[in-house]
Formats: sequence, C-alpha cells, structure tokens
Amino acid sequence: MIETDIIIIGAGPVGLFTVFEAGLLKLRCHIIDVLPQPGGQLTEIYPKKPIYDIPGFPEVLAGDLIDNLMKQIEPFKPGFTLGEKAVSIEKMDDLNFLVTTESGLQHKAPNIAIAGGLGVFEPRKPPISNLSDFEKKGVDYMVKDPEKYRNKNIVVAGGGDSALDWSLFLKDVAAKVTLVHRSGEFRGHLDSVQKVMDFSASGDLNLLTYTEITELKGTSDNLTHVGAKSKDQAELQWIETDYFLPLFGLSPKLGPIADWGLNIDKNAILVNTEDYSTNIPGIYAIGDINTYKGKLKLILCGFHEATLMVQSAFKRIYPDKNLVLKYTTVNGVNGF
Repeated sequence: MIETDIIIIGAGPVGLFTVFEAGLLKLRCHIIDVLPQPGGQLTEIYPKKPIYDIPGFPEVLAGDLIDNLMKQIEPFKPGFTLGEKAVSIEKMDDLNFLVTTESGLQHKAPNIAIAGGLGVFEPRKPPISNLSDFEKKGVDYMVKDPEKYRNKNIVVAGGGDSALDWSLFLKDVAAKVTLVHRSGEFRGHLDSVQKVMDFSASGDLNLLTYTEITELKGTSDNLTHVGAKSKDQAELQWIETDYFLPLFGLSPKLGPIADWGLNIDKNAILVNTEDYSTNIPGIYAIGDINTYKGKLKLILCGFHEATLMVQSAFKRIYPDKNLVLKYTTVNGVNGF
C-alpha cells in the first residue's frame, strides 16, 4: 500500500502544480493517472501546441510547460502510478481514504485532489469488427513501454501528433514500422510530418496514405496480420505485424468518478470556492473537472484552485498547527 498526504488523481498541469504548492507546506503527494506519462492532454494530444495565457510566458509549447512543471516539482519527490485508472475510493476511518486502481494497487491518504481535467481519457477506437478480440494480444491504444516493441513489426494508424511522434520514435526500436493514414494530409506538427516524409523516402519508415486498417486476423493468442484497404486498390492488402497501434486520440469521459458519491452537475464536480472541497470532506476537485458559479476552464485558474486547496488539506491533517504563509522569494524552495 502506498501512503501519502495527498493523493492527486490526474497528472495534467494542475495536478502537477498541486505537488509544488503542497511541497511548500511539507505535504507529500502521489499522483495517479490513466495515461502512461505525466502531462494529461497537453502531452498526449497537443504537445507542440503553443499556449499564450500562462503568466510570465508570452508563448510556451504545451509539452515544454509540462517539462517545466516536472522540473519545478522535482525537489518534492512525488510518487507516480501511471497507466492505471483510479476505480474506487473508500473511507477507511475518520481521516483516511483508500484509492484503488484497476490493477488492485492501493493508495492511502487523508486528502484526495481530483485534478482529472475533462475526466478519464479513453481511446478512440477504429470501427473494426473484431478489434476487441486482439486487445492486449497485439492491439495497443497507447505506448506505455517502447521496449515492448523492440525488434517487432509495428503498424501505427493515425494522422495526428501521437501517431507521427511514436512512428518516428519506434522506427529506431522496432524491426519495421508502417504508418497508415486515411488521408494524404496530417494534423500533426509540420516538423514531424516532414520527418515522416523524409524517412519514408529513405526507406526507414513505411508510409501508406489514403489507406485504412479495416480487418485483423491472427491466432487465439496473438495478432498476426492487419488488413489495409487502399483508396486506389480494390483488394485488401494484408500486412504481417506483431502489434497494431491505432492512435486516433483520446476521448474524455467522467468514468469511475461518477460513482464516487460526489455532487455532479453536467459531467463536472460541484465544489465550494472557499477551498474547492466537494460534498465529501477531504475530497477536493480542481481544474477543469470542477464547476462553480463563474467557473473558467483555464490552466491558470486551476493553479489558483490548487493553491487554496492545499491550504485546506494541511489544516485537515494538522488542525492545531498555525499555518503561516511564507513567500518563495524569501525562503526559496529549499527553505520549505
């Protein structure tokens, strides 16, 4: 069992900044996220997208913002449970909660901060009739461990940043990478598109445009082939492969959060703006996952919510301690 002071559900920018603010109060944090890496949708969906409304940064790429936040929280040594969904919350005693992930891993803390952004991200799946037959048998919707694909034949489908970036990365890991896209135009970063085109021309990456994967076949244990339907060819082309990665992005859903007894309004958690607490004492909701009168779904607003929330979390653990605000300009980070 993992024990900490604050369990943060969601590793997006607001969840990460919560670690910093909690660290200034000497509170330990552990973050749970269904995605295999920190950053939420900033990392998974648009890492190269510029953001203009972060104070002090006239412009910052989404991926760079996450890198900076990770560097900022390094001194406080947070724990991470990544690639797992938080499925249940149970009250253990007068103070503590137990959060269990889908693998059965348990986390104990007196405070829970739900920073799940728009909710649990679930993969957008292509309309292939027997797709579910090969899930965990060769079909992966996200890359958790690139070494899994070492010296294997990989087929990636998609036209966004995730499909482009992983195709470029895995070409140096896998025996062969084939990128399949139903169009001739890509939605990803221009630099990534150009690299894919260059590596395709040199033969380091196999690129099939105006093509879709429409069928799968294999044994009862493993995927062996994908069927590619080209716009210009009547016959299906069967491609031998060990893994099929349909990377069409993620769709946000409230997921298990809807069953945790929280007050919900239109797929968002109602909170008290004094400290962003929910109707369950000790459980808070910050960032895009919450709602209140005048709510603005902006990263900087989530940072503000996280700052007030950790003050309340501290008082919940140490009700008799006098909490005195200290400025980082005076104490630095190491002084806390």
